[in-house]
Amino acid sequence: MASSPDARSGSSTQDAVVKDEGHTYTGLAAIRRWKAVSAAKFTYTNVPFAQEQRDGAVIVTSRLTGDFPGSPVDLRFCFRLERRKIAFLEIIP
Repeated sequence: MASSPDARSGSSTQDAVVKDEGHTYTGLAAIRRWKAVSAAKFTYTNVPFAQEQRDGAVIVTSRLTGDFPGSPVDLRFCFRLERRKIAFLEIIP
């Protein structure tokens, strides 16, 4: 995995929200737990290959390849930033 759960959550606001696989995680503690569980389940690489801005959001499309069912998969990471930190992230298949 490219970065640790703490490194990712350190770039988030205190009350950041992450939506992934039908679940919503709110706040740094919940985001750290979500990243730790994800990192423990699977090993993968994340290679971004496109970026766009739409309606105040940054959308990064990445190819994830690893030991998870359905690998590889292209996902869109839709970010909204506040003061250069992630306030909202939705991961869209």
